[in-house]
Amino acid sequence: MVLSRIWSAFIIIAVLVAAARMVGGDEKIFTRMVVGKSGDKYDSVYYYALGSPLNQQLSPKYADFLKEYGYYKVEDVQKASVLLSDGMLNDSVAVMQAGNSNIQTYTYLSIQKKLVRKVDGIIETAKNAVLDIIFPLIGILALFMGFLSIAEKAGGVRLLSRVIWPFFSRIFPDLPKGHPATGHMMMNFSANLLNLDNAATPFGLKAMESLQELNPNKTVASNAQIMFMALHASGLTLIPVTIIAFRSGLGAQNATDIFIPCMIATFAATMAAMFIVSYKQRINLFQPVILAWVGGISAIITLLVLYVTGLSPSYAQSFSGILSNGIILLIFFLIVLGGVYKKIDVFDAFVEGARGGFETAVRIIPYIVGMLVAISMLRTSGTFDVIINGVKSLFAALGTDTRFVDGLPTALIKPMSGSGARGMMLDTMKTFGADSFAGRLACILQGSSDTTFYVIAVYFGSVSIKNTRYAVGAMLLADLVGIITAIILCYLFFGNAL
Repeated sequence: MVLSRIWSAFIIIAVLVAAARMVGGDEKIFTRMVVGKSGDKYDSVYYYALGSPLNQQLSPKYADFLKEYGYYKVEDVQKASVLLSDGMLNDSVAVMQAGNSNIQTYTYLSIQKKLVRKVDGIIETAKNAVLDIIFPLIGILALFMGFLSIAEKAGGVRLLSRVIWPFFSRIFPDLPKGHPATGHMMMNFSANLLNLDNAATPFGLKAMESLQELNPNKTVASNAQIMFMALHASGLTLIPVTIIAFRSGLGAQNATDIFIPCMIATFAATMAAMFIVSYKQRINLFQPVILAWVGGISAIITLLVLYVTGLSPSYAQSFSGILSNGIILLIFFLIVLGGVYKKIDVFDAFVEGARGGFETAVRIIPYIVGMLVAISMLRTSGTFDVIINGVKSLFAALGTDTRFVDGLPTALIKPMSGSGARGMMLDTMKTFGADSFAGRLACILQGSSDTTFYVIAVYFGSVSIKNTRYAVGAMLLADLVGIITAIILCYLFFGNAL
């Protein structure tokens, strides 16, 4: 019921905000919300520039950023409908200097409130949910679930379950000893740690199916499922490979300087998720076994952080690729080797598991389409812009440092859309610069958590769970801990950045 109410609220709020914008003069908003395409060329705006964006502490590539929103610079002021200045001149002087009395005047910063990012409407979103997400996911699920089927028949999953059992038996007290769900969850967590999203999803869906076998009420989330979802959605990742790559591509002097803050923020979110769910389920986390495992993981993370920070930015990316992809190939090698050793029909086992992957992908289509459509409506209606501008105005009125607000769009969208949050992170770096305070904060926020609502829709939908109980609240609270930690860390590490 909680997820149903949230989904309904998303749609109602989006329509109300869009209606308000329609009354305010945005005549195309309903069209954008329904049939708009991210590839559409909305009405272009031509602007004449005075001064430099650098004087407002913006990126040298700010003009390229504006082009993505349909704003193009012209040298003839008579052809411009908008004048952009750096705020050094007052509006009247700027207009007189431009020689165009009909021109609208903004600063490089204030124009951002009028920018509308090109995103898909609900029709395109529904189509692309199947074409861009489900179709590729079918192959990925078939691949990994095929290998997972071999591992199960060869006894590899049971072996992994025995290894991790001392720890999992404490935080998943309802799991019977040696149950395959233990191994499935461990493989999911390992894939997340290595930033292997393609592998994490199949392993996670398989874990949910295994946990559902133990669930006495098939439509209500069990304690074990909620704990698993909270830990999974906290997004603990050792090396934020994609974030480092984006920073490098946008000209950051040291693309890996956000590595330690990202690592600490995502670890804090994971610990928060464990504590929140444990409190609800009355699990004592201060047991020697749990403390030993958490301490051991913390030590491994610390050693990896120390090693990676000593590498050059280019080799850090290369190392992460070798580590992640090398481990997945090693897993495949060991699974096949174990299957041959156990004398099972390896290929038949693979085909059997792959068939289950196809069926799972088809089963989650309605849940993915429903969630992505609601998120699309929030984005195209301008709801996110209203929230972000409201937060910025609030903290400005309180007289606090508002630099962190420029990085908040990434955090606000991340629980709902991974691609949307990635776009906001890139926008922030393009606007303020990859090495700016806001740019670095957006990167840390991007790496501090996972897409909570998307994960809930897909994972609970795969096993037809209708009542998620307190899962949504616990996961969002863990996200909030990650966001607050990310902001504090950014001030500690990069407080002197502009």
